[in-house]
Amino acid sequence: MATEKKRTDKYEEIKEDLERQKAALLMEAGVLIGGGLNPDKINFPDVADQATAEADKNFTIRLKERERKLLKKIEEAIDRIDKGTFGICDSCGEEISYNRLNARPVTTYCIECKTQQEEEEKLKE
Repeated sequence: MATEKKRTDKYEEIKEDLERQKAALLMEAGVLIGGGLNPDKINFPDVADQATAEADKNFTIRLKERERKLLKKIEEAIDRIDKGTFGICDSCGEEISYNRLNARPVTTYCIECKTQQEEEEKLKE
């Protein structure tokens, strides 16, 4: 139990940063929901303008999907910090370096395992 407390304290700064990122994503999502994604409400007399508006809408939807996935990863990282399991590689079980976690706090792999995973993915392509 004392080890979990140390681990949680060690990552408090990272947790605060994750909480800020989460709040920013949620606030941005609220603005989007409030403003709507609906350029259909605007009557575009020009077909090119209508096509541009539709392309912009699709791009925004893709961005929001990426942000939704990031939000899920952020929530999972915060949960791991709270449980004391943050910073442990899912693949090898070794501790992930603080510098890596600070740079990419949602990671669940140490740099060696992530590099190996990416090389294996390249071979499959």
